[in-house]
Amino acid sequence: MPLDEIKHGRDAILAAKLLPVALLAIACAQPPIAQPDALAGKVWDTRAAAFVPPQALFDRAADARHVILGEIHDNAEHHRLQRLVLESIAARGRRRVLAMEQFDSQYQAELDAARVRGADAEGMADAGRFDRKGWNWALYKPLVQFALEFGWPLAAANLSRGDARAIVADPSRSGLPPADPAVESALAQDIGESHCRQTPDAKLLRGMVEAQRARDARMAASFRRDAVLIAGAGHARRDRGVPLYVQDEVLSIAFIEVDSGRSSPRDYAQNFDYVWFTSRAMRDDPCGSSAL
Repeated sequence: MPLDEIKHGRDAILAAKLLPVALLAIACAQPPIAQPDALAGKVWDTRAAAFVPPQALFDRAADARHVILGEIHDNAEHHRLQRLVLESIAARGRRRVLAMEQFDSQYQAELDAARVRGADAEGMADAGRFDRKGWNWALYKPLVQFALEFGWPLAAANLSRGDARAIVADPSRSGLPPADPAVESALAQDIGESHCRQTPDAKLLRGMVEAQRARDARMAASFRRDAVLIAGAGHARRDRGVPLYVQDEVLSIAFIEVDSGRSSPRDYAQNFDYVWFTSRAMRDDPCGSSAL
């Protein structure tokens, strides 16, 4: 099974019409659900090692040519904040491509044709073979609607499932140079965690790691044009995600859920430019006794 399906399944269970000032007011007026941990709702600038107001993130995103908005797929707050960032860019008159992991690149022609026909968000989802159940369409529909409302082209960014399966079976089909050992090890660890720490056998694991690298490389191709990429937070990591395959500078923003017992921003991954902390989505534990 391709890693995006595995990680998505885990996440699903586990895990220029508006002024920037107005957007900031909206962000502050609709805070995440109150949590005991004071991190929720705060924005951490990893390079400055300091908290910053959301407006600082909006400004950087509006000036950047390439932006990744990394999410936990089933957290509705993450998608609301993604749309705020998109609107802040559009408010500056900046037009980008909206690239989405949730659409497989093999359906790009169908998406383009539907756009020409004047399709609405539902029609775009149909044209792009959006997996409404697997990806929870209700959470992604507002992002597709944004692209239609603001005239942004919509890009199908993901590797097709058929190509991913072929690479799992034969890693050489990725066409990528050998992975850095640190990257390969980190991705293998991610896969093990997505399997409740029951790591697949070595041959299968190698294929799954290579498929994940190929997926990141395919999504990186979205940045041949000025674009904002919607993808899982793991893809936004600078140390092993999409930024490794982009020649130009990429602004990496991750929306990260607060864990109880981890009260310092340094307790979380720092391999992004910004971390916007949020409350946790309610979900069952996929590795609990009932899931085994």
